[in-house]
Amino acid sequence: MSDFESSGKSSPKTTLTAATPAGETIQTTATQQPSLETQSECQAAIESLFHILTSIPPPHSSGTVLLHDPSISSQISTLLRHPDTGAGNHHLCRWLYDTFLSSIPELQLLVLRYIPLVAGVYVTRVTQVRPLAGFEAVLLAVYAHEATSRAGQAISVRIPDLSSPSIYHESNVPVENNATELNMAVISSRLEPHGTVRSTKRARIVGVALEVYFSKILLMPVGSKLDFCEFCEVWAGQDGDMYRGGRAAEGGRPRGGEGDGGGGEMVEGGRIPLPWELLRPCLRILGHCLMSGENKELYDKASGACRCLYARALHDLDPMAILAAGSLLKLMKMETSSDDFDTTEMAIVKHQTC
Repeated sequence: MSDFESSGKSSPKTTLTAATPAGETIQTTATQQPSLETQSECQAAIESLFHILTSIPPPHSSGTVLLHDPSISSQISTLLRHPDTGAGNHHLCRWLYDTFLSSIPELQLLVLRYIPLVAGVYVTRVTQVRPLAGFEAVLLAVYAHEATSRAGQAISVRIPDLSSPSIYHESNVPVENNATELNMAVISSRLEPHGTVRSTKRARIVGVALEVYFSKILLMPVGSKLDFCEFCEVWAGQDGDMYRGGRAAEGGRPRGGEGDGGGGEMVEGGRIPLPWELLRPCLRILGHCLMSGENKELYDKASGACRCLYARALHDLDPMAILAAGSLLKLMKMETSSDDFDTTEMAIVKHQTC
């Protein structure tokens, strides 16, 4: 997935000329620092945020600084979780919408940091009679940006031909017409333009917003990922503790039957429909949280979310969800087994054999 591209004025570029020892001339293009206009626009957006928050951060703060500021993230999180948040005239939703449309990567990254919260609160409240136009505007802005950047193309990958002995061998089977399509896997289908969030397209729009979040997940703080894992447990609506310790990797259901409608009292709402177009980006984000090794708290939270989603997949008898969530549980079990492996035991056995 490509990086954000500015729809406004591009940053000025400078052509540098250098001579090689052989006498050849090489020209390279270097991007200068952001223009004064971009800096002033960024500072104006940050100052407008200060009028919404209760405490004011240090002056001349940048979007990158605010991205990792725990005080700012705590205030914004509290405001987004407030029962009255989500209306079209809500100041924070309006700020998120306008800031993302500014096409300044630094500010867009700051907005994406709160996409898990926006998506989580929005989806859990969608069945309630509350105005949610503010949340929908933010999600549609991210969706429209991604649809424009893809230019009507789907995201696909080419997979090896499984009829060959290995990826380094060519198959002797004659190639038929359109046989290449069998070796193409579509990760995300092409995006159609949407001006409103309809019930039939809601999962797709929220899923695309999470895909954009996943494309920048390496730049996101741990707190944002913890928020996402929390909502995954709530969305699943199933208790996954019976799969603790990797019992899911052995196959079959737990002895106690299906999980209870868990979720607890974390946030309002709870169990929601989880079609594949919404579940797939969720599992990709959870896979990063499990394998990144950033933080033990994040690993534990992502593990719990995976177990809940696996229990939900078994409850719904969804084959793709069972395979995908079960694979994450197997990865967790493999990682735990590798941590318990002692390399000195191999050395002792080898010495005794010799």
